[in-house]
Amino acid sequence: MHALAALGWKQSDFCRKAGLDKNTPSRWINGKTPVPAWVPAYLGAMADIKRLHQVYIEPDA
Repeated sequence: MHALAALGWKQSDFCRKAGLDKNTPSRWINGKTPVPAWVPAYLGAMADIKRLHQVYIEPDA
């Protein structure tokens, strides 16, 4: 999952943060269950937060 890599997260990190069973992303990837609509929105929001943190919080290098 590209979105997880961009956040620097593993699947286990995502599952822990989202309160999901650790096997859930594998079921999505394998097509056994559909990806819920909230997942891309959640990951997009986390990417936005990371970007904002980098712009406004992290010191300039």
